[in-house]
Amino acid sequence: MDSSTGILRAAGLTLAGGVVLLLSTAVYSESAVTSGSKAAGMNSCVAPTAEMRRNHMDYLKHDRDSVVRKGVRDVNNSLADCIECHAEKDGQGGYHPVNAEGQFCSTCHAYLAVSLTCFQCHSKTPEQKQSGAASLSGGGSSGQDGGLGLLIQSDEAPALSVEEMVQLHAVFREE
Repeated sequence: MDSSTGILRAAGLTLAGGVVLLLSTAVYSESAVTSGSKAAGMNSCVAPTAEMRRNHMDYLKHDRDSVVRKGVRDVNNSLADCIECHAEKDGQGGYHPVNAEGQFCSTCHAYLAVSLTCFQCHSKTPEQKQSGAASLSGGGSSGQDGGLGLLIQSDEAPALSVEEMVQLHAVFREE
């Protein structure tokens, strides 16, 4: 009788764990976008949610290779487009950084315990379009106008040290 009680207890715990997992997945799946972002008002992303969760980094890596190595600037799934759509407005006309706590990128990456390194170099908010003269003087942000594009602003220090940048660039050259 003790062995059947143990089996029933294990089955009950397994069932309870499954219900908790199912409910937490349902809650998690509804939070695919941050409220207050452009994406919150849209029906879908550039691909179905499940596909984006699994493959977004592959899309970004493919486009990174096209831009950096081949000079192709008209990519389909750019990091700039992701940020433009998923950044939440802050109420004063600006945006919350997408990697800030509780925001789109950081929420999923923290949930999965995955390092979010894109924003050590790239901008965390949608770029504000400026005139060509402003961007040429270093104040702009549009890549086509001669500014830094999605890179960090010219007055910001990079999050990586010089040694880390050298190592990072060496890895890209090897690929």
